[in-house]
Amino acid sequence: QVQLVESGGGLVQAGGSLRLSCAASGRTTNYAMGWFRQAPGQERECVAAINRRTGGTYYADSLKGRFTISRDNAKNTIYLQMNSLKPEDTAVYYCAASKGGLRVWVDSSDYEYWGQGTQVTVSS
Repeated sequence: QVQLVESGGGLVQAGGSLRLSCAASGRTTNYAMGWFRQAPGQERECVAAINRRTGGTYYADSLKGRFTISRDNAKNTIYLQMNSLKPEDTAVYYCAASKGGLRVWVDSSDYEYWGQGTQVTVSS
């Protein structure tokens, strides 16, 4: 059974930075993993994704240059470094994991496992 635990969320002023962590239990070394976010009244969207085996990555176009996804396979952990945060980045951020092969997945339906979410609030 795979379990995902996010940490690192919080309240930050606009222009600030946060680093989210997602620690995975179970055999997830070859999994694809992703960060999604969901703001009130909005659909869940993929922020960034990574394939832990290949290192391939995906970023939402609107976030390129501000967010960076990375992995530490020895720690069974992925990270999301978020810089130059804006109030519109305020959302619950979720970590997700997928068994699916060598690809990077960006649709929430492609992921089998989800963390409980961590709140990120950016004040103006």
